[in-house]
Amino acid sequence: MKFTNRIAAWIFAIILVGCSTSPTGRNQVILFSDSQMSQLGADSFQQMKKEQPISKDTAVNTYVQCVTRQILQQVPKQKEFSQWEVVVFDSPQVNAFALPGGKIGVYTGLLKVAVNQDQLATVIGHEIAHVLADHGNERMSHAQLANAGLQISDAALSNQEYRNEILALMGAGVQYGVLLPYGRTQESEADIVGLKLMAKAGFDPYQSVELWKNMAKASGGNQPPELLSTHPSHDTRIKDLTAEAKILPNTNQQQPHCSAP
Repeated sequence: MKFTNRIAAWIFAIILVGCSTSPTGRNQVILFSDSQMSQLGADSFQQMKKEQPISKDTAVNTYVQCVTRQILQQVPKQKEFSQWEVVVFDSPQVNAFALPGGKIGVYTGLLKVAVNQDQLATVIGHEIAHVLADHGNERMSHAQLANAGLQISDAALSNQEYRNEILALMGAGVQYGVLLPYGRTQESEADIVGLKLMAKAGFDPYQSVELWKNMAKASGGNQPPELLSTHPSHDTRIKDLTAEAKILPNTNQQQPHCSAP
């Protein structure tokens, strides 16, 4: 009887709270509130800044901030936080992430593969798109419903025992050795939403294709960079981005000038 009641409670919760639609019109199950996710992202990011070295290179920080700022000007104001925070972590990882609550992390290793402002804008736009599309919330909700060894509840959100797993569910766990990847549907969705953001900001959308060509080369046919470990294949991604770039409207936005270090 208790088990039946529990199932009924979850069904009611999904009907009451979980109905949502992604930026591309895809149906989503969302069980956690925006305020819960924002607080979780902010707390996690604060801890990450204590644990990982932060770049003190002025030129690198100015460059990453410049590219990010151009994209964020195209992002609607968020209800749960007033400002986005961008931190450059000093690490050879070819990686970047964005967390709920407006927290963006970029690793210096990414700049060796994203070789110009347009390619960096591709990655940053993609990561911001994950936040705008509630992908972290969606994945945590699925984990909650599946109950696959990870108990997520209001209490667990602040429990350090689950922090690495929750970070991974939000897309930032690979550096902790916990790989719980976004699904390919979510990755493809972030590609398209992110491409529209960077193009609207004035960056060259066709450079997104060049970025993923660089990523393919960087993998060397072996283990791909962290950023690629769960994404669609290179060929699929390049084909989809090329097709999307062709149909993007001309925004007449002036090309940004962010000086690479």
